[in-house]
Amino acid sequence: MTSRVIINISELTTNDAALGDGSPMGRLFNAAMVIDEHHVLWVGANADAPSADERIDARDSAVIPGFVDSHTHLVFAGERSDEFEARMAGEPYDGGGIARTVAATRAASNEDLRTTTQRRVEALRAGGVTTVEIKSGYELTVEGEARLVEVASEWSDEVTFLGAHVVPAEFTNDRDAYVELVGGAMLAACAPKSRWADVFCDVGAFSVDEARSILLRARDAGLGLRVHGNQLGDTGGVALAVELGAASVDHCSHVKDADVEALAASSTVATLLPGAEFSTKSPYPSARRLLDAGVTVALATDCNPGTSYVTNMGVVIALAVREMGMSVDEAIWAATLGGALALERDDIGHLSPGARAHVVILDAPRSAHVAYRVGSALVRQILHD
Repeated sequence: MTSRVIINISELTTNDAALGDGSPMGRLFNAAMVIDEHHVLWVGANADAPSADERIDARDSAVIPGFVDSHTHLVFAGERSDEFEARMAGEPYDGGGIARTVAATRAASNEDLRTTTQRRVEALRAGGVTTVEIKSGYELTVEGEARLVEVASEWSDEVTFLGAHVVPAEFTNDRDAYVELVGGAMLAACAPKSRWADVFCDVGAFSVDEARSILLRARDAGLGLRVHGNQLGDTGGVALAVELGAASVDHCSHVKDADVEALAASSTVATLLPGAEFSTKSPYPSARRLLDAGVTVALATDCNPGTSYVTNMGVVIALAVREMGMSVDEAIWAATLGGALALERDDIGHLSPGARAHVVILDAPRSAHVAYRVGSALVRQILHD
């Protein structure tokens, strides 16, 4: 098995407090690491680097774990830039544009969906994302949602069934029938290609009772749980996620003290999506409030056609630092190990010996440049099994 040693690393962020400087970032300077095709084998001082079959000189470079993007909606057709223009001109966001993407996606061919999804995945990877979660949710029929999870599964093992995105127009007058469809035939069709189930529990989407019904059936089908919660209002999604032991509750834009306390006492990760606040001109949630209370926080792009067409995790990190009260280290941790925890993964998001060899070499001497040089192309090389 071929091994590679990366030497002359200016700054190595391992996300392992047992390594390096003893902080949660586990940072080492003048470092080296050895990897094979799949795993990290060794990390330590550059002067102590063992021999290997191949040497990569990372002189004047920082090395970080690959970003873990734990919330995306990459499989869709159509475009909605006119909505962005309208919001920038003062029109409020109400979630109503999803129906436009549903219509366009239903009309798209399999080939078109695969081509556009691949482009988005490649854009994320170019910015250092090595693990990506991908949701369905833009067809809202049994056959259509099954098609979307099939396409998503070609690029990720972290596929999420989101048939409960919104109630489609044809079920406007019979919500109960759609909830039954999602938790019945649609779930059965999508579960074989999905690891997760998600529900948009919010204003204009699904109530707490509707969401609970769908999520319980998904759990019985063997899927892990995720929740879109409290983006548009204090609607109970956060409390529901904690109640059901969901891996993650995402958005958390409107949370009361009881929600924060519940999250802090649970294993549910609060995944923040600042690209959505940027794109909808909405107030940013306070990551500082959550972190100070002891909540585990992740950052993700929420890449989608209407409210966060973001394919650069560096932009997300910069927004979190500038607008949400996070330090640079906290934001990088949230976009790496935080995302891994949101996916209940212990093999990614860090560079300890035994971890997957998902390594990003930056064209910068310090990891802080990810936020410091907003939107810059800083990835020199990605090593990914």
